[in-house]
Amino acid sequence: MENKPKVVLTDASRLIIESLVQAGADSFIGYPITPANLLYYYASKRFPFMMPAPDEITTLQWMSGLSAAGRLPVTATSFPGFALMIESVNMAFMMELPMVIVLAQRLGPATGTATCGAQGDLSLLNGMISGGHQLPVLCISDFNDCTSLSAEAVKTAVALRTPVVLLTSKEMVMTSRSIDINELEPIETSCINEYSSEEPYIPYLAGNNLVAEFLHLGNNKHQVRITASTHDNSGILQHSTEEALANTIRLDKKSAHNLESYTHFDYYLEPKADTLVVSYGISAAAAIEACELANEEGKQVSLLISKTLLPVPPVYRDIMSKYKKIVFCEENLNAQYARILFGEFLPSHIQHIGSIGKMISPSDILNELR
Repeated sequence: MENKPKVVLTDASRLIIESLVQAGADSFIGYPITPANLLYYYASKRFPFMMPAPDEITTLQWMSGLSAAGRLPVTATSFPGFALMIESVNMAFMMELPMVIVLAQRLGPATGTATCGAQGDLSLLNGMISGGHQLPVLCISDFNDCTSLSAEAVKTAVALRTPVVLLTSKEMVMTSRSIDINELEPIETSCINEYSSEEPYIPYLAGNNLVAEFLHLGNNKHQVRITASTHDNSGILQHSTEEALANTIRLDKKSAHNLESYTHFDYYLEPKADTLVVSYGISAAAAIEACELANEEGKQVSLLISKTLLPVPPVYRDIMSKYKKIVFCEENLNAQYARILFGEFLPSHIQHIGSIGKMISPSDILNELR
């Protein structure tokens, strides 16, 4: 028997928090900041364990301690808070500690305008780990993604032993909408499968998927070493030995090697189209409407909505290679995702529709397509 519609008025913050908890995240550490305040509030009501931190640096340090102890922590912030977290995110990346960071974008630079949205943090995320290593970055484009991608962020953090960034924006997390919750995808719980062998535990000895098995600090069977300095497979600090450098190289390859397992996108193919619109996040809704209108007018246009932003899935290149013209729609001035994909000097067939201080409208996109 099919479920009857159950329409509720809610916001993305509530859906994200609920999904993270159902997916297996069990701890929330946070410092309130606009526009992530609703995420903080709902987390205080829903998570089994919640601690308010005195600042964002402490937030990531506490999260790292919880993760090392076998819990799966989450926080939510915006650019000013995230900027303070970056050193500790690098630490968690090197230690290979699973956690999820929800980043609600707002207008910058610096404190900018706290109540104005934007899509301006992607370039930072692309280069935030020293050495150019990349974290998985997933991006919510609609309310369905709030459940499915939140769960995927937890699953990826556990599977890869890594911090994961779940990217969203002010308009998404602070706007209430009607939604039939019976149409949302069911959520699978991800559990950390800890090392269980009787053999001595080697904390950074990776298997074929380049991911080392996890074991929490304080267990009763094995010694566990976790460090943020260059180290060998046993977690012993080493300067530049072959094994230690191989471990650092593995970290660079780990996210990309497993990329197919967390690649998500929507591709609306028009067989006769020679133009492709590319969008992500909050701008995706406007892109969908604009492409529908263009196709109704007889202008054949395909659409790619990227949900896994980083590392860039190779399939995006395969899709884009089929089109004479590619139009990127993202709420920033400097074509951040387009430049990540195509370099600083964009080819002539790459165009950008941007905005600052306001969302991109379907008419903005449609006028470019015309």
